[in-house]
Amino acid sequence: MPAARAVRERDRAGHTESVANVDPESGAVLNRADADHDDVEDDDVVVLSWWQHPANVIALVVAVALIGGMIGWLISDARQDSRGGEVDVGFLHDMRIHHEQAVEMAFTYLGLEDTDPGLRTVAGSILVGQNMEIGRMIQMLRDMGQPEAAETDDAMAWMGTPTPHAEMPGMATEEQLDQLEASSGTASDELFVDLMVAHHEGGIHMAQAAEDAELAKVRSMARSIVEGQRGEIAELQGLLT
Repeated sequence: MPAARAVRERDRAGHTESVANVDPESGAVLNRADADHDDVEDDDVVVLSWWQHPANVIALVVAVALIGGMIGWLISDARQDSRGGEVDVGFLHDMRIHHEQAVEMAFTYLGLEDTDPGLRTVAGSILVGQNMEIGRMIQMLRDMGQPEAAETDDAMAWMGTPTPHAEMPGMATEEQLDQLEASSGTASDELFVDLMVAHHEGGIHMAQAAEDAELAKVRSMARSIVEGQRGEIAELQGLLT
């Protein structure tokens, strides 16, 4: 009887050990050698954070360098594009003065009596349109870091033909402006058309020379002036006829 009890106790201990070596997740039976081996492997494995892997660090450094280089290139390109050159600055300064006289003539004409309704409409368009273009010119000059208005009386030096501002192509004289202001009726219509057509033709001549400007936005404005003023010349002459 004692011998039998000893056998049962031994068998019970062996069963308990077997149950202890069962994988709780899969239910597979593990022998002690496998369990001991897994414990050793778990102890040897070290999981590194992402920033501790050399490959990740190198990739991050390269990405930062590329982004920094791209930002630097964009800033440099923007600064270079906004600087412009002699033609850009000279054209904007001179055309601003040219436009200001056109606005003055249109304003004067609109204040006269018994003038043609169609011509008054064109005069109003010139008044608004050229005022808007003056605003754009001023903003372009600001973007370039240039004065908003010419600081000397040397116009058209950028075209190789320096002249005083009052003698730019198409500019009306003070006597002609006084004559327009004192006119009325049909005489006002005829004088306004004559002065404005000559003025636009001079503006077209200057705008065509600005095709050599460095900045695309200045060249675009110059082309717009050429097309717009050609159209207004045809309209003015057609209305007067």
